[in-house]
Amino acid sequence: MKADFSQHLIDMALSMGADDAVKFVIEDIVFDPRTILKCAFGCMDWGFGHTCPSRPGSLKPWEYEQVLRRYSWGIIVHSTDKRISHEVSFALEREAFLEGYYFAFSMSDCALCSECAGFHGKPCVNPKKARPAFHSVGIDVFETVRKFGLPIQTLKDETEQVNWYSAVFVE
Repeated sequence: MKADFSQHLIDMALSMGADDAVKFVIEDIVFDPRTILKCAFGCMDWGFGHTCPSRPGSLKPWEYEQVLRRYSWGIIVHSTDKRISHEVSFALEREAFLEGYYFAFSMSDCALCSECAGFHGKPCVNPKKARPAFHSVGIDVFETVRKFGLPIQTLKDETEQVNWYSAVFVE
């Protein structure tokens, strides 16, 4: 890995409006299959969203872990804007791909549409850009981002600031 390329991705993320962008190594990622419980029991997307772990054919968190551990590093993107988090992570994925990291893969809580077509029983209208959420693939986002001193807390009410996280896994 070229050290300057990871810094290039960080600089790119920040220039696109991310609040923070940090490099991680795969050992920094905290995997926990219990994340599926929070998806299945508490998320309105369960059974509808096209990037949701409930969709037919989706890998389970423990299967995602096996796949994701094949990566060696990546970039975590933090934003207080869900759309920015998604757009930045997808752009970083593309940049890494074009640089020769052909397995680069971003994960972000999908923000492409105002409402997922899955809620109406229709196919995804952006299947090339839709990605699973960083937390829906068996990653404990709270513990992972706290390692980097990034802001995250459980929200007590709807008036509190939401911190959106995405990640781009690079080999």
